[in-house]
Amino acid sequence: MMVATAESCTGGLIAGALTDVPGSSAVVERGFVTYSNEAKNEMLGVPMALIARHGAVSAAVARAMAKGALLHSRADIAVSVTGIAGPDGGTARKPVGLVWFGLAVKGAPARVERRVFAEGGRDFVRTKATETALHLMLTALGGQA
Repeated sequence: MMVATAESCTGGLIAGALTDVPGSSAVVERGFVTYSNEAKNEMLGVPMALIARHGAVSAAVARAMAKGALLHSRADIAVSVTGIAGPDGGTARKPVGLVWFGLAVKGAPARVERRVFAEGGRDFVRTKATETALHLMLTALGGQA
């Protein structure tokens, strides 16, 4: 099984954690760092209308990012992350620490999960988002975290 990542608020930390492991080239196909809305659109095919309708930090965009990572790679499984790491950018509806995760596996419907990491600052949010994404992938592959 080959893996792809589609990252916004984590900025490549998930791909970095995967490639820290010796031999990871046998499973890591590629990583997309799509920090801007334009990158999400150009690299992953996330429609700008979807981003405008739901916002970049949303279930719909996380799902589209994961599906786009599968479509634009040779991976069998893809994880996506989009969130508000802070310290600015949060609102009452979308607070700092809100992160949406997408998980797409070939031949199965993509799914999303929502988390709020409110206890810490920017580094905490990004670290917890990375750990959660790795856990989601491991669980989907039948492993235990």
